[in-house]
This record gives sequence, structure tokens and C-alpha cells, in this order.
Amino acid sequence: MPMPPSPKRVVFITGASGGLGKALCQTFSAKGDIVGAHVHLNRSAGQALIEAIERTGGKTALFSADIQNSRSVREMVQEALAKWGRLDVFIHTAAIRRDHLFAKIGEFDWDQVIDVNLSGSFFCMREAGQAMSKQGGGQIINISSGAAYTGRPGQAAYAASKRGLIALTQSAAKEWSGTGVQVNVVLPGLLPTGMADSLPPSDRMNIISENILRRLANLEEVSEFIYHLSRMKDVSGQVFNLDSRIY
Repeated sequence: MPMPPSPKRVVFITGASGGLGKALCQTFSAKGDIVGAHVHLNRSAGQALIEAIERTGGKTALFSADIQNSRSVREMVQEALAKWGRLDVFIHTAAIRRDHLFAKIGEFDWDQVIDVNLSGSFFCMREAGQAMSKQGGGQIINISSGAAYTGRPGQAAYAASKRGLIALTQSAAKEWSGTGVQVNVVLPGLLPTGMADSLPPSDRMNIISENILRRLANLEEVSEFIYHLSRMKDVSGQVFNLDSRIY
């Protein structure tokens, strides 16, 4: 007898208006998954992404939340659960940078980066992890940065938040190890996206020179890696570096 088709997974991706988030939404949809796409302020970009996915026959929906607000995150995850009944994969790409030299970082910019990149990650992981624990498992994949290991001039807040995200990921992986919830973190490298374009040309060239292959990471390759990571059953608490820098 032929095997029945596997049920579609529900995959939720934050930061879907950004370059990596958009690419992940398209990759997972093309593989047959149901995709929940999160945006905050850039709803027009999110809507354009949803329409593009639907034109190719994908099943998707747009969600909005302020990541740094725990109630907003909770309502977003509950909305997704009410719509689809489960949450199989949660990929957290949403993040911001506010670059200033160390002595010139204002408290507002410091707080905003930490609130979005670290506290927001905690809120997302907590809601996704609780839902997955109740259903017997799932995958949470966070996106960090090589700056977490090396620091970068002008990126103290960003680097601190991304290093904290690694520790947060590994703590959650240990706590949830008995629930079937896997938690991993990916360092995608500098990608040809809007975040890379916003860097000063000298900073961009310095990062490329740190790569032993002397090139940027590949957006399609990173998306495919994250897809395959989401299918693995025996990996949790790990950090995956996807460019050619050696830390």
C-alpha cells in the first residue's frame, strides 16, 4: 500500500520583511510547509511576500507583533495556534542594529537593541517553546551573528545581544530536552541583504577579508541549511557557523 502523505508542518518565521526572513519563507513554502510570516512595521513588504507565496500555491498567512512586547508576542503565537492548531518550527530572525562607538551609545539605543534582540527573542522562545512542549515537540532556530564572538567596533549593543541569544538558546535547549523541543542557533554570516548594505563600505570589506574564502555568505545556501536543520531529530543546543570565518 502507498504511504499516506506526510502532514504539512506549520513553520513560523519572524522578521519576514528582511532579506533572510523573506528567503526562509519562500524556501519553506517551496518545500511544502505552511508558513506564518511575521512583520512589525513593514506590512506592505509582508503582504507582497504573502501574495507571491500564494501565487505559487503555497499556504501562508501574515502576522504582526512588536517583538519587544511580551503581550504582543503572546497574542501573535496564539493567533497562529488558533489558525493551524500546532507549531512545528519557529525561526527567529527579527533583529535590529543601532551602531555607535562605545562611548557614544545612548541609553535609548542600547535599551532598544537589547529589548528587541534579546528580550524579544526570550518572549518568542518562551511562547513557542510552551506550545511545542504541550504538543510533544518542535524546533526553535535562532539567528545570531559572528559579532557575538568577535565584537565589532560600533556594535557593542548588537554584539552583546547576539552573544546573549546564544546563551539563551543553549539554556532553553537543556531545559526543554525532555519535552521533544529542540533549540539551535545559526550564525548565517554577512549576507547580501539590506543589513549588509547598511554597513559602511570599509566595515563590509573588513568582514569579507575575515572570511578565508574572501566572500559573503550565500542566501540560498543559508536558507537550505536552516531547512535541513529543521528536519533533524537529534540536534539541539548547537551553534552553526555558515560562513568561512574561523572563531
